[in-house]
Amino acid sequence: MTTLRSELLVRQLDTVWALFEYHAPALDDAACRWEPAPGAWTVREDSAGRWVADWQVPEPDPVPTTSIAWVSWHIGYWWTTTLRHCFGSGAPAREEIHWPGNAADTVLWLTGLKDEWRAELLELTDADLDSTARTEGLAWGEGLILADVAGWVTVELTKNVAEIGQLLLLRQALAARGVA
Repeated sequence: MTTLRSELLVRQLDTVWALFEYHAPALDDAACRWEPAPGAWTVREDSAGRWVADWQVPEPDPVPTTSIAWVSWHIGYWWTTTLRHCFGSGAPAREEIHWPGNAADTVLWLTGLKDEWRAELLELTDADLDSTARTEGLAWGEGLILADVAGWVTVELTKNVAEIGQLLLLRQALAARGVA
């Protein structure tokens, strides 16, 4: 049974997703793979044909700039792990989550995750939202109630979509000056 709180979470998600949809037409393979600076984190095709994200533990300080491909992989990574942890049979390891390999498939992948997350949110009751049962053991949500994790998902998505938009604008501005 949908609650006003879950409906609010869905409305917030829909608002952020509209910003992603605004940027999505500008996402092509070249834009996704463009590296804004030397040493940028991106995704690289491995010998098995999988697109693997650059990653380092612990993260360097400062963290490198990132490509749109990396940012979109990052969205897919945390959304997949959060979905599987909170609503599935357990989160896969970071190394098991690969970038789809091109912009069109990436948009489809992220849209699928959004649709799945949205559907799960609509099924939540206030008791579900106030519970920590689904977040127990979640690396970035341990001890938080599900409503807080759901709010975090929207905030993180907002940040990542804004990063995609900034990278698109930067690439466009540099191209106009003949630099990119």
